[in-house]
Amino acid sequence: MDPTLIFHGAAGTVTGSCLRILANGAEILIDCGLFQGPKTIKALNWRPFPFEAKRIDAVILTHAHIDHAGLIPRLAREGYKGRVHATAATADLAAVMLPDSGYIQETEVERLNRRNAARGKPPVAPIYTRADAEACLSLFARQPYGRWIDLPGGVRARFWNAGHLLGSASVELTIPREGGEAATLLVSGDLGPGDKAFVDDAEAPHGIDWLVVESTYGNRERDDPSPEERRALLAAEVRAALAAGGNLIMPAFAVERTQELLHDLDVMMEQGKLPASPVVIDSPLATRATAAFRKHLKELPEETEPAESFLSGPNIRFTQTVDESKALNRIAGGLIILSASGMADAGRIRHHLLNNLWRPQSTVLFTGYQAPGTLGRLLVDGAREVTIMGQEVAVRARIRTLDCYSGHADRRDLLAWVAARAPVRQGLFLVHGEDEARTGLAAGLSGSVELPEMDAAYALPAIGPARPRGATPRLPQAAAHAVRDWHNERAALLLELRRKLEAAPDDAARDALLHRVKDALEG
Repeated sequence: MDPTLIFHGAAGTVTGSCLRILANGAEILIDCGLFQGPKTIKALNWRPFPFEAKRIDAVILTHAHIDHAGLIPRLAREGYKGRVHATAATADLAAVMLPDSGYIQETEVERLNRRNAARGKPPVAPIYTRADAEACLSLFARQPYGRWIDLPGGVRARFWNAGHLLGSASVELTIPREGGEAATLLVSGDLGPGDKAFVDDAEAPHGIDWLVVESTYGNRERDDPSPEERRALLAAEVRAALAAGGNLIMPAFAVERTQELLHDLDVMMEQGKLPASPVVIDSPLATRATAAFRKHLKELPEETEPAESFLSGPNIRFTQTVDESKALNRIAGGLIILSASGMADAGRIRHHLLNNLWRPQSTVLFTGYQAPGTLGRLLVDGAREVTIMGQEVAVRARIRTLDCYSGHADRRDLLAWVAARAPVRQGLFLVHGEDEARTGLAAGLSGSVELPEMDAAYALPAIGPARPRGATPRLPQAAAHAVRDWHNERAALLLELRRKLEAAPDDAARDALLHRVKDALEG
């Protein structure tokens, strides 16, 4: 029987990466990530897996980001007993990220259940707990780049540096066939843009049968500034934010993005290119992740700062307690606050946005991709009001973006990376991208190019392109592709209704408006 690929995540959407390979009686997962974005998509995190956890024979993890690793604790809780193969740096980062994710699940659900109790709704359980996450860490098997790993079903795999994150990897696999030559498959994972502070540029083999490629920025070409030019762009944003008189709030992914920004801020203040301003990292996860970066200093590119001054400038402070975090809310200006999450969807960053978004003198600077439906995406798209933890907040702060810190390759980089893998003998699959990104990248590629949907399956024959084998999608295609779901629309409608009521000339006009709304609902 031909090997089969099944795309259980990051297919028609960006997050929830999970690829299942069926080969010679074995079932192998590449990644098992958390879904992020609109609530309709995030609801998949609670729904049953589209496979039996106990039947999975091995997991290969490309990197530690939660949209690739975040459901491994749940997989283990539901009976997976095999190994999670990852690079040493990925294992170290996962050891801080997964327990933190479990803690967030618990605290978010605790807050939700308090609201549900007040509304007369039943309680919900977290996707997994911190204890679940800590328990799954014993499954991790640390693997170096370049060494073959023997897996069930005669499958072999090895890691190649993907240039995206400390420890990130592309995965090369050989899959034996009955009476024929083994099939070769390369899964890109998330690819970096090159010239990043903490990772070398991506590498991978060429001359393969099948290629699975991410497409996050498949329709966009960014400028590629040098490290000095990148720092100059950041410095301009920082100076403008401080000149406005308020705080600079930077939602930043706790792993790597925080360290990159911190590194550049530290260098520029040391060189006198920025005023010596207090920089506060308000993220326990970022604090622990920074320690993991220091541990792997020997693996970082040569141009990175030496160990004795690495991420430890005199203006840098890491908060430790909730009380220290809350104390920041008493300071109305002059602070640079880096806090997770990078999409502003969870964690302490929401408290800082709640305290600063309504202030015209404050600045919020986004430096990474914002998934559809997230609070970060709503702000970047120009929302005038948002709801944070049940509170309506007017957006009066300066909302700024800076994409030169992106950890993802752009269209030009992706096309170059695919070209360097030539010949790709049988076909490509594009994943991890919104519709426009995937179709934009596909337009620049030749040969057989598939854009798999959620839970779609493909047989990989010995000759010719992949053959679709059907799918049992957990979400309708429109819901999986949605930039905003009904939860987003409901929140926007309620905010707009409140604005209209407040702007109405008198109570009679307000009553008339409410009657029209009631009539529409009853009709």
